[in-house]
Amino acid sequence: MDMDAIQEKLFALQDLNYRQFQAKLMPTVDPEQIIGVRMPALRKLAKELKGTAEAEAFLAALPHRYYDENNLHGLLLCARSGYEETVAGLEIFLPHVDNWATCDLLSPRAFRSHPPQLPGQLRRWLDSGDTYTVRFGLEMLMSFYLDECFRPEYLDWAAEVKSEEYYVRMMVAWYFATALAKQYDAALPYLTSRRLEQWTHNKTIQKAVESYRITPEQKDALRALRWKNS
Repeated sequence: MDMDAIQEKLFALQDLNYRQFQAKLMPTVDPEQIIGVRMPALRKLAKELKGTAEAEAFLAALPHRYYDENNLHGLLLCARSGYEETVAGLEIFLPHVDNWATCDLLSPRAFRSHPPQLPGQLRRWLDSGDTYTVRFGLEMLMSFYLDECFRPEYLDWAAEVKSEEYYVRMMVAWYFATALAKQYDAALPYLTSRRLEQWTHNKTIQKAVESYRITPEQKDALRALRWKNS
């Protein structure tokens, strides 16, 4: 299967103004690797390709050259309905993810039913040490396990993630800010006992007080917990 055909389809959807905009948002990506395809157009293309031999050949053709190809790959992969095949595809793909935007568009359909083996898989990704694999694991823990499937130990998993990488630390803060909105009583002790490092602690509070899901009283309590330099 000629991979140039998919590249041609992507370039036919190119928006140069959007390409310039994206390049500013993603300092980890070489601008020359950005085609500039808007997400609605990319989702439409993924829907057209889903289930075709062309799509399967494309998914097997890693690494891709362009950022937009990686985004298309992620959309096709996340459209799979089978859990095992989705995880297998992610194991191959995640090491090639090199930016927050591609990472954050990944929302596997197969995870929505909360397969019993998924928490263990998320824990393995959290322990991987790879920036965007860890970020993805945190995002899945936040997306699928802060509501009816929540367990307090998942907060420990997130708190135990240690990294100097900005995109990991920001996701830890995002996770705990969301946990405060959904599981306030369980999440609050991680701030009162300073279980998070200082930057992440304060970023969690910043994001939480910006949330409409946090009550005014809770926001006042959180502001009082800001960690000031001694």
